[in-house]
Amino acid sequence: MDVVSKLGIVEDEADESIYWFELMVDGGIVVPDRIEGIKKEANELLAMTVASIKTMRARQQYGEVALANPKSKIQNPKS
Repeated sequence: MDVVSKLGIVEDEADESIYWFELMVDGGIVVPDRIEGIKKEANELLAMTVASIKTMRARQQYGEVALANPKSKIQNPKS
């Protein structure tokens, strides 16, 4: 299993967690203020995961060199 597919699992789980947070609020089980912080964090994790998936897929499709950041202080290990 490659990293992109593992990140896809992370994406699904984060999305499902957000869904359940919303259901708990809508059902009156949890006060919105009480769950706001964790829901915000889950949304941030979801956004980072989706961005990582997009970057990795682009690198797989176009090659790592095409997306290299010339200003990065991190050296390309293949160089």
